[in-house]
Amino acid sequence: MRFIAGLVLLGSLWPLPAAAQQRPLVTEDPETIGAGLILVEAGFDYLDGIFYPVSGLEGDLLRLPTVGTSLGVGSIAEIQVDWSPYQRLNVTDRAIAPLSGLVDFTGDSTTDIEDLVIATKVRFLSEAPGRPALGVRLATKLPLAGNDSGLGLETTDVLASFLVGKTVQSIRIVGNVGLGIIGDPTAGNRQGEVLLYGASIARALRQGFEVVGEINGWWNLEDPEPPGSEDRSQLRLGSRYTHGSVRVDGGLIIGLADREPGFGFTAGATWVFKGFTVP
Repeated sequence: MRFIAGLVLLGSLWPLPAAAQQRPLVTEDPETIGAGLILVEAGFDYLDGIFYPVSGLEGDLLRLPTVGTSLGVGSIAEIQVDWSPYQRLNVTDRAIAPLSGLVDFTGDSTTDIEDLVIATKVRFLSEAPGRPALGVRLATKLPLAGNDSGLGLETTDVLASFLVGKTVQSIRIVGNVGLGIIGDPTAGNRQGEVLLYGASIARALRQGFEVVGEINGWWNLEDPEPPGSEDRSQLRLGSRYTHGSVRVDGGLIIGLADREPGFGFTAGATWVFKGFTVP
């Protein structure tokens, strides 16, 4: 409750421009980037004390770069691709876990690529004075990271979320709720179901400069929970500065669940440009 109250207080202090895209946050705004536009973002994440319950590894994780691309295939729809070609975990501890016997690397660090996420977002109701914008997002996580590195599960996940967003005076509020089907890396005939959630607030201190905050994660809906689908929750607080078609951002990450990092930070840049003409 203190974290939620902090977000509400944060949202009550500064005004907001109309921009809807989201780094350093991960809660999805129902607004899309626009027909024929391309959004490219790149940055890095550093997470201290993250735990991998399937491989039993714990340590400090660096992802560099984190890359995302969104294509505005219409005025109400976009396609998203998110990935990182390099992640490295400096291992500080190991525990016996369901797939710890498959981990195979030497030294005190392990590296791998990150799983690829492909998603489609559709806004089916635009925002108006008396109603919020509404949309849906369907995403698939493709398994590229391996069990031998300890950083991957080699499972395919499917995520579906309902998106809502509303500007109230000078405050932009966004909420997500949905369902995730998470593959069980220890049993091919089993899967986990999780409730996805996210809530974010953004406001601007001055023209082009915003402060942002969110709580985002999922709750496991099964007992016992399959490995890899344990509860996840993060608090993110940050800022971003927009000049023309370019935005830079940075944020602090605080883990609120056992498998999350104690803390971390993220920084990056986003560029939006006209890429093609939609017939």
